[in-house]
Amino acid sequence: MSEPATTHATTHESWRPVFGLAVGLALVVSAMLVAFGLPALHTAPRDLPIAVVAPPAVAEQLTAGLERAQPGAFDVTVAESQDAALQLIRDREVYGAFVVTADGLTVDVASAASPTVAPLLTQVGTAAATQQGVTATVTDVVPTSVDDPRGIGLSAGALPIALGGFMAGVATTLLVRGTGRRLAAMGTFAVVAGVAMAAILEFWFGTLSGNFAATAAAAVLGILATGLTVLGLESLLGKAGIAVGALLVVFLGNPLSGLTSAPEMLPQPWGAIGQLLPPGATGTLLRNVAFFDGAATTQPILVLLGWAALGAVLLVISGLRSRTGQPTGDPGSDESVPAEQAAVAARA
Repeated sequence: MSEPATTHATTHESWRPVFGLAVGLALVVSAMLVAFGLPALHTAPRDLPIAVVAPPAVAEQLTAGLERAQPGAFDVTVAESQDAALQLIRDREVYGAFVVTADGLTVDVASAASPTVAPLLTQVGTAAATQQGVTATVTDVVPTSVDDPRGIGLSAGALPIALGGFMAGVATTLLVRGTGRRLAAMGTFAVVAGVAMAAILEFWFGTLSGNFAATAAAAVLGILATGLTVLGLESLLGKAGIAVGALLVVFLGNPLSGLTSAPEMLPQPWGAIGQLLPPGATGTLLRNVAFFDGAATTQPILVLLGWAALGAVLLVISGLRSRTGQPTGDPGSDESVPAEQAAVAARA
């Protein structure tokens, strides 16, 4: 007598996942719009590091003028000479320099550091020269490549690197069993994909320049860090791990990477947080290796190694828990199939 009621209840409740899925996906799409659109809407210089070369009184006057024009926009370092300022640019400590000479104002920029910041500094420097009644000369001391003057390839490559590592982590967990084999699969994918992407960006798109082996190694490390992070989270937490990985890599990591502008152009502290996530660290590492002879690469390398190590540790923990019979979120562990078969046999 109870079966018809049960069937009716089941039929009634079967519509809940339909509407739940629709609402959930709508929330996901809305969250993606906010994550990607909000930083872009609020892009502006915030403590953007620049150098000024001028006599003390002139340097103080120029710095005060910049602060009045755009409060909080620039973090000014007074350099002793133009050569010292150029070295700061090449060491990735500043994005550009204003050099006051007897002939006028020289604006040294580095479009390779940020194709967005370089024209901004050019505009500010030209305005400052006009106010002082002198001529402004703009020099691009570290330019982007001739084939990709706007650096679009590097910005466009950030999403494939992030999504590639994310998808590889999920696919490896679902299709490959065993901790050692999963690590081997992810390592192989990172090497093949990293070399391929670096080759496309350098030899096909012409975006990157410099030592190909170094840029390829940077791409490999970035993909490995992203993939291992997602792989470890999914292996330990299951579907929840995929959601956490998507949050770190896609929803936060990609829009906060600063590749389309600069970390200092994003609302703070989000720009700094973005450099601590795999996409931001990968983009900075690729840029510095390709255009700045490996300057300022310690932090992004340590960040990526940290994420890769975290993912590997989580994967090992998941494997150990499976061996001891403890439940894990990993549906593809070696012990899951025998356990399911035993459960079926018991019910039979």
